[in-house]
Amino acid sequence: METTRDAETALPLPKDMSHHFSDVTKARVPSQMKQFYKYFQIPGIGQLAGGLPNAGLFPFDTLEAQTASPDRWTPSPNYPDPDGVLSSQMAATSISKQAIASHMVVPHDAPTSDMKRKIDLASALQYGQADGYPPLLSFIRQFAREVLHPNVPYRGGPEVVSTVGSTDGMAKALEVFTNIWVDGKHDIRDRPGMVSETFLYTNVIGQAAPRGVQVVAIEMDEEGMAPYGPGSLEDVLANWDFSKGRRPHLMYTVTMGHNPTSGVLSLERRKEIYSICSKYDVIIIEDDPYWYLQYPSAAVEEAKARNLPMPEPKIANTLTKKSGYEYIDSLVPSFLNVDVDGRVVRLDTFSKTVAPGCRMGWVTSTPGICERILRVSEAGTQQPSGFAQVVIAETIMGPQPDAAAVFTARSAKDRPAFNGWKMDGWVRWLAGLRGQYERRMNRMCRILEENAYQLKQSTPMRDSDADWGVITKTQLYDFQWPRGGMFLWVHMRFETHPLWKAAGSKGNIINGTALSTALMVFLTRKPYLVLVSPGLMFSATPQIREERGWAYYRLCFAAESEENIDVSSLHFGEGVQKFWRIKDVRELEALLEDVNSFHTEDLSGVANLGTWMGC
Repeated sequence: METTRDAETALPLPKDMSHHFSDVTKARVPSQMKQFYKYFQIPGIGQLAGGLPNAGLFPFDTLEAQTASPDRWTPSPNYPDPDGVLSSQMAATSISKQAIASHMVVPHDAPTSDMKRKIDLASALQYGQADGYPPLLSFIRQFAREVLHPNVPYRGGPEVVSTVGSTDGMAKALEVFTNIWVDGKHDIRDRPGMVSETFLYTNVIGQAAPRGVQVVAIEMDEEGMAPYGPGSLEDVLANWDFSKGRRPHLMYTVTMGHNPTSGVLSLERRKEIYSICSKYDVIIIEDDPYWYLQYPSAAVEEAKARNLPMPEPKIANTLTKKSGYEYIDSLVPSFLNVDVDGRVVRLDTFSKTVAPGCRMGWVTSTPGICERILRVSEAGTQQPSGFAQVVIAETIMGPQPDAAAVFTARSAKDRPAFNGWKMDGWVRWLAGLRGQYERRMNRMCRILEENAYQLKQSTPMRDSDADWGVITKTQLYDFQWPRGGMFLWVHMRFETHPLWKAAGSKGNIINGTALSTALMVFLTRKPYLVLVSPGLMFSATPQIREERGWAYYRLCFAAESEENIDVSSLHFGEGVQKFWRIKDVRELEALLEDVNSFHTEDLSGVANLGTWMGC
């Protein structure tokens, strides 16, 4: 114990990042009403101070649900196996197995005064602290500090604060770290900037742009953001043109299962990027809703499918401290684990691990930064819905000792057959989800491999050549098997299409944007009925959109039903094959005209590989 304490005190304190705080953030003070809440917890105290409604008048006596067992889904192996055992395991495992559920009951009142163990409707549905429901917040804090990020290298470790999902977390981070800048009203030299990858989740642009934040694109490769080289992070920051505004002091990045490109940033790459951010004093906002979806089979299965040499096995996590869970320890760790300065703000969410409708997430960062985010919550969203928080708390943590004793005293009929997942069950649930999505990913990739090329046989010109034929092979698209996340990033080779750069009927040239848009519409028609997300919508800047955004589609293998994964992937490939046979420019222009007359009812029966909403 002494050795542990000595090692903890030897760590440096996180650096003060308050110079990055916005003017509004600096002016925020703690809610005076929220400060009263600590007195509300005194046992037996007469409550005359607050404006709390009487919990006995809430119109709910219990909250009940059938809750999945944490081992409902079959995990996939944690490490790649080039010898073939992994392939046989993946092939022999069905996408899902018989649902297993147990009955969960949240009581109106739990017989304990310990707020970190009190899981009931009386406390969950009442006004509370803006940092989150105490029992669930306590579990999240333990999970973050001891399981996900055991190697945080600053003294005291990180803190957590609840959010209403990652989008809310990002909005609060922008509120904390940026002043609003208006063109024509404020000095260009004061304009805030934020670096991100060339392709990104575009809802972030919708959050940043109204504040006047300039989004600056950084080149990327199959892993993610490039630290060095032309257009890299170092290149952009070192050669910043201050006539365009302040040098960017924020970074937004999805590093594990990048949205939309599906790359996973290695630990070595993280250290390089972090070093550059430290050099130029950049705050790292790490948005990682897909951190638990890292696919060890992808590189091996890709090599097998393409008859390539087997990749050398790599250990993703070489840091000293481990969580004790093989699955967690096999994953690439967060930027937090190399955050010697205390400049990382990590966004997590229950949207992908439980359900988007929960509207629940959390921020993990230094105590100082979390305290400022808490001040924003106090004056805005408060904490997430009490219904959602108490259901998740009961599901993961289960009845606490005092409540469990009360439940045991009930008749067998009234007793809930549920003890909670606990930490082991939560990790097991995540591992099972990874297995589900990894199998889906592999199925989609194998099918898409079959239609990536178009073969054509030429007709002999002379009778003497009748026994001969020339086969031409045209590449229609290429892709990397996703190393993580929920998406497959397809690079369309439109330059091989017969109408590439052809003259249109109105004197225009058929360019990449036209072909991309036409194919998207074409795929929504019978018999294909598939919807994809165009890369145009993920482009970080108008320049990237014009130069290369049209060359990509994002396909989601998560949203569709299990039965439709295979058929939708096949329809995509067959639709692309057919589209490459269009040689009449008028047929293509008719598809483009349909874009302007599009109605949502036209999508009836269309399989959704695009998932435009929410992802």
